[in-house]
Amino acid sequence: GANGHLHFAGQDTVALAKQYGTPLYLLDEDYIRHQCRVYQNAFKKHFGPTSRPLYASKANSFKRIYEIMKEEGMGIDVVSSGEIYTALQAGYDLSHAYFHSNNKTDRDIVYGMDNHIGYFVADNVEEIKAIEAEAGRRGIKQKVLLRLTPGIDPHTYEAVATGKVDSKFGVAIETGQAARFVEQALAMKHLKVLGYHCHVGSMVFDEEGDVYQNAADIMLVFAAEMKAAHGLAPEQLNLGGGYGVRYTESDPHIDIEENIRLLSAYLKKRCDELALPMPAILMEPGRSIVGAAGMTLYTCGTVKKIPGYKNYVSIDGGMPDNPRYALYKTNYTCLLANKMNEKCDFEASVVGRCCESGDIIQEHVMLPASVGRGDTVAVCTTGAYNYSMASNYNRLPRPATVMLSGGKSYVAIRRETFEDLCACDL
Repeated sequence: GANGHLHFAGQDTVALAKQYGTPLYLLDEDYIRHQCRVYQNAFKKHFGPTSRPLYASKANSFKRIYEIMKEEGMGIDVVSSGEIYTALQAGYDLSHAYFHSNNKTDRDIVYGMDNHIGYFVADNVEEIKAIEAEAGRRGIKQKVLLRLTPGIDPHTYEAVATGKVDSKFGVAIETGQAARFVEQALAMKHLKVLGYHCHVGSMVFDEEGDVYQNAADIMLVFAAEMKAAHGLAPEQLNLGGGYGVRYTESDPHIDIEENIRLLSAYLKKRCDELALPMPAILMEPGRSIVGAAGMTLYTCGTVKKIPGYKNYVSIDGGMPDNPRYALYKTNYTCLLANKMNEKCDFEASVVGRCCESGDIIQEHVMLPASVGRGDTVAVCTTGAYNYSMASNYNRLPRPATVMLSGGKSYVAIRRETFEDLCACDL
């Protein structure tokens, strides 16, 4: 802005920091809605009316986000009873929800059925036996997808790669176990097997669509084999999520609509070649809906200069509100929000306030040399896997989440208090 302040979603971040305090999560509601509509429109245009995107709840789960998903007509995937409970508090219709997890407890399965979950994405044989038993007790037929592992390595972070043969998720096609998995599921009287699920991982930058096409090819060939063996033509094929977002300027732009167009053309071609009816296609975007919609604001405290070695800029948050650098060495773009017009000629590590040497937000950050106590530090692209992974490490309260829409702001998640920290203590 003309005042030299960083603006986000059309609003002055320095003013927002003063109004709501820091650390502070910001979310651009209008951008979130825009991304939902990009997916919805692309799915209708290229995959057909029965296909739909499912918001991946684990990216950022709180009541208001489920209200937005409900208003935008999005399906959701959930990975725990806690996410189910949160969606229920928002009035979300769980018939449009898919329940994931590699280890659903018996209590999870009961809770899902108690609340009329639409679909279970069954991860393994033990799980389909447990779902069958509970559905049998209720005298219902539960809809399920079978999670398979296609053996695809999308070259993402090791910790978020989920499609390889040796993944903890799903049943491997390559080993022959998936074929047996299908046979066992089809033999169960209280399961309605609608199709298959796979997930190649997160943060896929794939301009030509090769990763998803390769995964789809393996899944469709397997589906054709199962159709020949058991007569099962999948009604649904869920290819997971994982489109990347730009954390830094060097990250490529992703044209979501074009990627979906290319994938649709490939799927239709392969289904024709395999004499397989085209199934409804599902995907699970999370990061690509909320990631770039987020920004975190901090207040600068100590600036430590060690001549001949390095410099540190300490902030009033850190790994409790953003553990992703500690986990993945994630790259972020950090800006001095109140001095945007000043030259960035001071290299420093932006670090948190915790008693932990790994409490780092980003290394090798270029900031104005005048950076000092009281300045506002902004970290971009924090809408995914920041609040949802936040903790109270060092007994620090979690920040508020403020939504920005149409030039206005409102609190969606209040800031935790010291009283909240002891609320469960006896």
